[in-house]
Amino acid sequence: MEWWRDVLGSPRYVLAPMVGQSELAWRLLARNHGAQLCFTPMVHAGHYYRDSHYRKQALDPGTGADKDRPLVLQFCANDPLVFTGAGKLVQHCCDAVDLNLGCPQMIARRGHYGAFLQDEWQLVHDIVSLAANELEVPVSCKVRIFSDIRRTVEYACMLEKAGCKLLVVHGRTREQKGHEMGLASWKHISAVRQAVSIPVVANGNVQSLADAERCLRETGAHGVMSADGHLHNPAIFEGRSPPVWEISTEYLELAQQHSVGCSSVRAHLFRLWHKSLPLNPDLREELATARSVTDMADIDARLAARCQLEAKSRGNANPHHWLCQPHFRNQIHNTEEVHLNFDHQGQSDEGKESVNMLKVMSNQKLPQSEKLIQV
Repeated sequence: MEWWRDVLGSPRYVLAPMVGQSELAWRLLARNHGAQLCFTPMVHAGHYYRDSHYRKQALDPGTGADKDRPLVLQFCANDPLVFTGAGKLVQHCCDAVDLNLGCPQMIARRGHYGAFLQDEWQLVHDIVSLAANELEVPVSCKVRIFSDIRRTVEYACMLEKAGCKLLVVHGRTREQKGHEMGLASWKHISAVRQAVSIPVVANGNVQSLADAERCLRETGAHGVMSADGHLHNPAIFEGRSPPVWEISTEYLELAQQHSVGCSSVRAHLFRLWHKSLPLNPDLREELATARSVTDMADIDARLAARCQLEAKSRGNANPHHWLCQPHFRNQIHNTEEVHLNFDHQGQSDEGKESVNMLKVMSNQKLPQSEKLIQV
């Protein structure tokens, strides 16, 4: 716990690792708006360890600088020697090296990493143990739950015994993804928190500061992580829903300073403006085909001008599509459908109300561009 307190500063609000989206510029934006610990996007340990060309491209210049700390650098790996070797190459620029045990995507199945190591406990133990013994910084693990609470707890305890110093628990199973996303089980996270003596960060069902605080209360976790909620409202940890242009302008300045690629910038702008772009199809098309960040900044400015004009004419009329706000998926299943034993008896009245709201809001139509990329 000393490392959690003295090095990381006992962070309460954590930015998730997101492929192509938790890059340096976004992490700096997140820190400006309340994030106290950030994760890098997932890096492939094998490529990083063996390929010098990949190594130069995998991390943004400036990763781990003073303004980018505290920082956890995440790897996917399936080999103890490779994970430890890659960790030794980055331990000077981060405060922990994380093993991705949560990615549920097909690419992880094909590559034999992420959540698809979940059934190979001896291998996972060996990966964590070797790194914990040889690295100068702690090892953390980001995991998904099993449907069975007891098995989830046993898995967490195994990781702690192997040398893991921080557990991030995403309260969804490996099967909960895409249209089968469903709700995360805070009950599983709470059980893990009670069973281990290392810090636990909760992940799942966090679309607002109220959600984050409720998650912390109900799970007892040391911190709470946001991915999707943060992409749509980077001020989530401040409890604000600012005008999108306030955030997008700040982000674009950081993106230009740190030479962020078009694909990442485009994805961020589509998420920030997810309510306004469908109402401005001409600018949506321009943004989809823009070939430079400068062009995207121009499109952003024109969209902001339109929204500001509309805001003046509409006054307090609702809804304000130009404010940063959550994105609700088309389909949110109740937890009986995904066999998680996450019943309403274990929730406060506030929690029940939040679940009901999510179910109602999930009927909204969403742009096809919206895709969760958390790992």
